Amino acid sequence: MNVFYEEDGGFKVGAILADNDSSLQVEAPHGKRSKIKAAAVLVRFGAPALGAFMDAAQRVADGVDVDFLWRCCGTAEFAFDTLGKDYFGHAPDALESAGLLLKLHSAPMYFYKRGKGRYKAAPEDALKAALASVEKKRVQAEQKQRYIEELAAGRLPEAFQPMVAKLLYAPDKNSLEWKALDAACTELKLTPARLIAKCGALASAHDYHLNRFLFEYFPHGTAFGDMPAVHLPQDLPLADVEAFSIDDVTTTEIDDAFSVSVLANGNLRVGVHIAAPALGIAPGSPVDAAARARLSTVYFPGHKITMLPESAIAAFTLTAGAECPALSLYAEVAADGAIVGTESRCERVVIAANLRHGELDEAFNHDTLAAGDIAHDQGAELQRLWHFAEHLQALRGKADAEGDQRAEYNFYVDGDKVNIVERGRGTPVDRVVSELMIFANAEWGRQLSAAGYAAIYRAQSGGLARMTTVPSPHDGLGVAQYAWSSSPLRRYVDLINQRQLLALLAAEPAPYQAGDEALLAAVRDFELTYEAYAEFQRTMERYWCLRWLEQENVRVLEASVIRDNLVRCNQLPLVIRVPSLRDVAGGDQVRIALSHLDLWDITLRADFESKVSVC
Repeated sequence: MNVFYEEDGGFKVGAILADNDSSLQVEAPHGKRSKIKAAAVLVRFGAPALGAFMDAAQRVADGVDVDFLWRCCGTAEFAFDTLGKDYFGHAPDALESAGLLLKLHSAPMYFYKRGKGRYKAAPEDALKAALASVEKKRVQAEQKQRYIEELAAGRLPEAFQPMVAKLLYAPDKNSLEWKALDAACTELKLTPARLIAKCGALASAHDYHLNRFLFEYFPHGTAFGDMPAVHLPQDLPLADVEAFSIDDVTTTEIDDAFSVSVLANGNLRVGVHIAAPALGIAPGSPVDAAARARLSTVYFPGHKITMLPESAIAAFTLTAGAECPALSLYAEVAADGAIVGTESRCERVVIAANLRHGELDEAFNHDTLAAGDIAHDQGAELQRLWHFAEHLQALRGKADAEGDQRAEYNFYVDGDKVNIVERGRGTPVDRVVSELMIFANAEWGRQLSAAGYAAIYRAQSGGLARMTTVPSPHDGLGVAQYAWSSSPLRRYVDLINQRQLLALLAAEPAPYQAGDEALLAAVRDFELTYEAYAEFQRTMERYWCLRWLEQENVRVLEASVIRDNLVRCNQLPLVIRVPSLRDVAGGDQVRIALSHLDLWDITLRADFESKVSVC
């Protein structure tokens, strides 16, 4: 005699070796012996043979119409053998009973299990919902497969087109589209970005990195939309000086310029003139709200996303040949470089020229200074500014740091080509601009603090820089306080500080008071956003460095060891990890071999070749 019994949530068969009333010793078709409870036995049979019983019972189950079975079983709980009599029209034999049990057990949507051999029909609403869910999953599985096939064929499914950015940068991993994309990537051994690019929906690795940033920080695009015009003040006095700016050739937001004039007493009057958008952009206005949302211009090679709309920039940028509104800081400088006094004014300033770094470096450099011959229209003014800048640097106690200047680089991008040009720090052009900006920001910070006007300061101590509303030393610059005020076209904190300065000059109440939530929130948001923008700029500069290596087919370059296995390239602003670096110390020059450049991951492999002898 054999038995058909339930164990571990499934059905099994076995030949009876011993029947002990409450338990049985049985042997499975494959020979395994076990002890089972008598209560687990559902059917006893002698035929067919043990090895053929399960297959025969399954054939019976396959012939049972589960929907008809559900309709004829009623709503009450039932035993399988009772249902078998109604379904088959007679007391079911062993195979029919086993087949019916297999069917009931395989249809949990239709029948709820209530015990061994006992079931209850699912309510109609519950069954409909379950069947709908199964159908939905079936349809989704078919749709997913179609998506996978389209992706594998290099076609982007139509449904994917409006959600490419979301799939790349913030995917809903429960969505059908992501599951299909993930499955296709696994099948093709590609990353989502590369597969989407293969389907023509992503132009390049450059766009992949740029779009990630835009997705997070500019989800509605970079356009400003309709903005009201800003109005220039009409009653500003005209300054009795002509100024000139010094910027890179790509700069359009020109917000600082300089002037030099000789006073009757023989002293110099050095002017630092800052564009004054605060005169035309009121707190809370639409243009101000746009600037507050962006907080800073975003810079990256080949492009920028301005803080202010072009109309506002055009109104206040210090354009050559125009009389521009400016906040001016004048310093009277004695023959020995000492500052006799300072004065701040809000005025119109004639901008005589917009000088550009590249051309200016050729005429204004250490050699021409040593020769005393700066062949330039502003040559005399530049020479005087240079001596003043040297004095300012000495006042800050930073003159000894002149020789320790790391090179900076300008990136010029034309389509997919890039030119990376070194611009050394500590050049006369760089020194003049940086020293006069430090002087203006420190002096205006001092004036605001002395008058009790709230301001936003940049402080540094212990090597850690931070934004604060409390005037604090900036150890790196060697100044007692440093209030960013020199770039109001490009940084929102500068615009805030300029509003405070204008109020101070006009003897009016400050727009922002210490502790104002608007001021504190601006500080908090600016610091986070400014660092995020800077990190994006670093990412894109690294991308273009790798692109330059690929473009120029550079496979070996020289670098300087920073520490451990980190090196800094001599030709590029690029830091690389070289795992195979050995027997070197910080500052050593090494030659490294490059391979496996990947513009999508912005990675490359670097292998140590040799040390470079320095003569």
